[in-house]
Amino acid sequence: MPIIHKIIEVETSEGISIFNITPQIGKFLQHTGIKNGQVLVFSRHTTTALAINENEERLLEDVKVYLRKLAPETDKYLHNDLHLRVVPEDEPMNAHSHLMSMMLSTSEVVPIVDGKLALGTWQSVLFFDLDGPRKRTVFLQISGE
Repeated sequence: MPIIHKIIEVETSEGISIFNITPQIGKFLQHTGIKNGQVLVFSRHTTTALAINENEERLLEDVKVYLRKLAPETDKYLHNDLHLRVVPEDEPMNAHSHLMSMMLSTSEVVPIVDGKLALGTWQSVLFFDLDGPRKRTVFLQISGE
C-alpha cells in the first residue's frame, strides 16, 4: 500500500483566521491515483488546529467568538511571563492561542472512497491559525490503493 505525503502552506492573517483547505487536499488526492484509503491531515504548530465542520461565514465568526470566550487574550497566563523564560526576542504573548488550540484538534483523518474525499454534504476540512499572521504548514499523508 503506497503512502504519499505533501506539505501545504497557508499564509494567515491577524488574530484567529480559519481556512477551508479541502480544495488543496482534493487536488493532492487527484494527483496520487489513490482510489480507496485515507488522508491524514496534521497541523504542525502549537497554536494552530484542525476541525471538520461547515465552511459557512457566519458560523466561522461564531467559532471565533466562542474561542475568544474560552481563552480571552487579556486574561493573565503564566506562559506570558516572558521575563521568566528563555525566549526569542520576537516571542509573542500567546498563551491564549495555545489554550484555544487544545480545545480543537491537531489532526483529522478523512476516508477516501472511489478517488474522492468521503466528506458529508456540508463538511469541510478547516485549518485554524490562532496566533497570526504567519506562514503555516499542514502535513498531508495519503495511504491506500
